[in-house]
Parts: sequence; C-alpha cells; structure tokens
Amino acid sequence: MDIYEAVTSRRAVREFTDRPVPRETLERVLSAATWAPSGSNIQPWHVYVVTGTSLAEIKKRAGERLASGDPWDEPEYQMYPPALKSPYCERRSAFGEQRYGALGIPREDLEARQRAAAANWDCFGAPAALFCYIDRDMGPAQWADVGMYLQTVMLLLRGEGLHSCPQMAWAKFHRTVAEVLSPPEELILFCGMSIGFEDVTAGDARTGRAPLDETVTFVDDLRRGPSSADQCAVSRFARVTVHVPSPHMTPL
Repeated sequence: MDIYEAVTSRRAVREFTDRPVPRETLERVLSAATWAPSGSNIQPWHVYVVTGTSLAEIKKRAGERLASGDPWDEPEYQMYPPALKSPYCERRSAFGEQRYGALGIPREDLEARQRAAAANWDCFGAPAALFCYIDRDMGPAQWADVGMYLQTVMLLLRGEGLHSCPQMAWAKFHRTVAEVLSPPEELILFCGMSIGFEDVTAGDARTGRAPLDETVTFVDDLRRGPSSADQCAVSRFARVTVHVPSPHMTPL
C-alpha cells in the first residue's frame, strides 16, 4: 500500500471483527511510529497498548458505569470550544447527521443516539486498543506532537491491513481506564484508539471532507514589485539605520 492509499483509506471505523491482532504487528507499527516528528524531539506521548483480559476488564467496567447511569468523569481538558464558530460548527453538525443518519437514527431520538455512542466504550468490538497519555505540564505544541504521532500510528496500521478509530470519548471515563492501567498521576488521558480488522459486512459510512479551497491557500510568486512609495520608505529606512556590533556578539 503506498502512502496516498494509506491516507485516503484511513477512516474512523466503528465496526470491527473479533479477529486477534498479532502482537508482533502492533510492535512493528509502534516501533516505526517512534519516528513521528515532535518539537525538539521530546516525544511527549505515553502509550498503553491493551488486549486480552485487560481490555475486556476496561470494557466491562465502562459498560457497568453506563448501565448504572454513572456520570462522566470531570474533564481534564477541553475537547471543543464552548462556542464553536462557523464553519466548524456546521462541519460538526454535518458529521452527526451523517453518522446517525446512516444508522437510521433521527435527530430527535436522543436515547437511540446515546445507545449508538455507547459503542465507543466497547471499542466498537475491536480486540485491541491504544490509550494515549500526555504529561499535564505540556502545552499546545506538545499536544500537536501527539496528534502527529497518532496519525503516524493510524497510517502504519493501514499498511498492515488494519483499521482504527481514535476516540476522545475515553477521556470521559479516564478514571475507569486508570483503574486498570495505573498510569502515573502526572499523565492525562488524551484519547483511546480502537484497533482491529474492519467488519466489512457492517457498511460503515465514510464522512466527507471540506473542499480544498476552504482550508488551503496557495501563495504563488509575487506578481509585482514593491510600489515607488514602498521603495522610498525602504531607502529612507536604509539611510537612517545603523548596525553597531555588540562587543559581546559572537561572529557567525
């Protein structure tokens, strides 16, 4: 599979088979993913790969909380701005309409929507999951590094014939995950990721993307030079600007 096919075939799959994912495959993917970029190479991700009885226990505890009506955990980070402006709010709404529309769930049926969303905490039937943490002291740039790392993982999974679904939903049950994984207190659970083989009989719908001209601006070569006024301003600036080397300056 070439890189373009990996990128365009990657999507959030929400129906998996129970076919086991070989550990050597996961190790190969995650070993290669260590080459993902990060600012100053600090590699701020902390990853737990969970399968078998450990994953079954996390799913069981999450399911019990859902069944009992236990409220979500106190959020440790803000997933979305409180007032999502245009065009982002429209894109989010369109996703919800497509997602639940494909399941035959009308907008006003909140109970059915909640039941569908509950599949998150069963990892959509996937036999493997990744839980990605980040240190509480890290800032926006390091969270971006984690995003690049996770995308690298997901593309490598496609190269192995596997699919995935990144899930911030797991942050809502971060205490349940921590009960099984026991991460250090200084870490925040950013997201989970379901990993496995797609159930192709489920007909999982794919969401669209904004047209290129909505998100990308190409800036070509300048088509004209600076105006006469600009040139005069530059000349005046050049005549009055004097650079005095500091005695402490190190020569380049």
